Amino acid sequence: MKNYLDKILTANEIIKKIGVFPRPEKLKVSMCHGVFDLVHPGHIRHLTYTKSKSNILIVSITSDIHVKKADLRPYVPQKLRAENLAALEFVDYVLIDQNETPNDNIKKIRPDFFVKGYEYITSRKDNPKTIEEKNILNSYGGKFLFTPGDYIMSSSNIIENENPDLSLIKLKSLLEGEKIAIKKIFDTLKKFKDAEVLVIGDTIIDTYINTLLLGSNAKTPTFSTKFISEKRFIGGAAIVAQHVKAAGAKVKLCSVLGKDNLSKFVKKELSKSGIKDLTITDNQRPTTEKKYFISDGYRLLKVDTVENSPVSQEILNKICNHIKSHKKGIVIFSDFRHGIFSKESIYKLKKSINKNVFKVGDSQVASRWGNILEFRDFDLITPNEREARFALADQDSSIRPLATKLYDLARCKTLIFKLGAKGILTLRRKFSKKDLRSFFVIDALEKNAIDPVGCGDALISYASLGLYISKNPLIGSILGSISASIASKINGNLPVSKKQVKIKLDQIEDELTSL
Repeated sequence: MKNYLDKILTANEIIKKIGVFPRPEKLKVSMCHGVFDLVHPGHIRHLTYTKSKSNILIVSITSDIHVKKADLRPYVPQKLRAENLAALEFVDYVLIDQNETPNDNIKKIRPDFFVKGYEYITSRKDNPKTIEEKNILNSYGGKFLFTPGDYIMSSSNIIENENPDLSLIKLKSLLEGEKIAIKKIFDTLKKFKDAEVLVIGDTIIDTYINTLLLGSNAKTPTFSTKFISEKRFIGGAAIVAQHVKAAGAKVKLCSVLGKDNLSKFVKKELSKSGIKDLTITDNQRPTTEKKYFISDGYRLLKVDTVENSPVSQEILNKICNHIKSHKKGIVIFSDFRHGIFSKESIYKLKKSINKNVFKVGDSQVASRWGNILEFRDFDLITPNEREARFALADQDSSIRPLATKLYDLARCKTLIFKLGAKGILTLRRKFSKKDLRSFFVIDALEKNAIDPVGCGDALISYASLGLYISKNPLIGSILGSISASIASKINGNLPVSKKQVKIKLDQIEDELTSL
C-alpha cells in the first residue's frame, strides 16, 4: 500500500478486502489481538510468527476505553498504537476493536489462525476468555495457536521503569484526530478579552517566611532559625481572579475579608490588577492567612490564621445578589471551605446563577474538606485524585474508573481530572459514554517543576476561558495544561499572563512541526 495508514480499517472493511469465510484454499488469514502499548521485540517475534502461518496478518488492538491494566493506561493512545503497527511492513491490516473482547471480530472475520503470546500457555490457558476464544474458532474450523519460544517482554515494565517521554507525539496525534490546528488555539486566546468572569470564593494570603536554620535547642525539640525575608502572595479565589485577568478577560472577585491590614493588601493587589472589587468585609473574622516558615527550600512549619465558620446570612445574601447580577459569561466557584461555601450555603449560591451563565467549580480537600459533588450539573469541574476519592469514599479504584464514576455522579459537561506530574485526564459529554473519544489524556507539559503549588488555580482559569470561548474540551484542556506548566516553574503563586501562554504555545507548535 502506498500509505501505511490505509491499513487501519474496520472489521467490515477488512472483510471486503479479504473475502468472507471460507476463502480460497491458498488464502490463509491469521489474526492476533492485544493492547500493544509500546511495540517491543517480544511483540515483533509474536507478530512474525503469526504472519508465518498465513498470507495475511490482521492485528486488532484494544481500544483505549477498554484498557484496564493499570492507572492511566494505555500510555500510548489507540490512534498512535494503530499507526505503529500499520508501519510494520509484514502487518497487512490493523483493526481498533471497539468491543471489550476480540470475540465479535473473530466471529465476523473468521481467521484461519488466532494466535496468542507464549506467556498464555502457562499462566492463562485456562482463563475463561481464552476458552471462549477457542470455542469460537472451533465452531467454524479455525485453529488456536500460541507463539512458541521463551522471549517475553512487557510493555508495562518498559513504561513503568523507563517512562519514555511521548507527551508531544501524543498531543500531536490528539490534535490531528480532533482536526484542531494550533491556530485555532491562538484564535481562542485572542477572544479571551470578550469574556466576563465572576469569581466567588475564599481569598487566602500565602506568606512565605524564609529563614536560616541555626540548630535545635539542647533541652527541647525546638528548631532555632534566623529570619531572612518575608513575601506575601494572594491565593485562593483571588489568585484565580488574577490568572483570569492576566489572560485578558474582564473579572470581578466576590470574597469575604476581615477588617485588617491583610484586607488592605488584597484590595491594593486587586486594584493593581484591574479586577473589579466586590469583596465584603466581615468584622467578625480575620482575612485568611497561611504562613509558611521555610529553611533551605524545606517547609518547617505552617501556621494558619483563619475562621472557618459559615458566613452570616446577611453576607451570604450579598454574595447571592452579586451572582444574580452577573447575567452572562462565566462564574467560577473557588471553594476552600473557609466560610463562604458550606453544605447549607451551596444550594443558595448555585440557585443564584443565571441560566445562560457558564458554571465552573473547584472544591479543595486540604486542611478543610470540600466535596466536588456539591457542584452537580456544572459545565466544568476540576478535581484531583484526593478530592475525587473523598467525594466518592473510594480508596481503591484505579484512576480512570474513579474519574468516570465521579463524572457520572457529578453530571457535569466536562471534567478535567488533575493528575499532578502526570498531567490531566479529561472526560466530556460531546460524545456518548461508549464513544472511544469520550475521554483523553494530556501528559504534563513541564517535566521539571519548581513549585507545583498553584498549578491548579492556573489550570482552572485558562481551561474555563478556553472551554467557554471555543466550546471545545480539548482546546480548554490544552490551554489549562499550558498555564499549569508555566505556573509550575514560578516560585510562589503569581498570575500566568496571556503573553507567557502564547510563548509556550509557539514553542509547542515549533516542536510539533518538527516531529
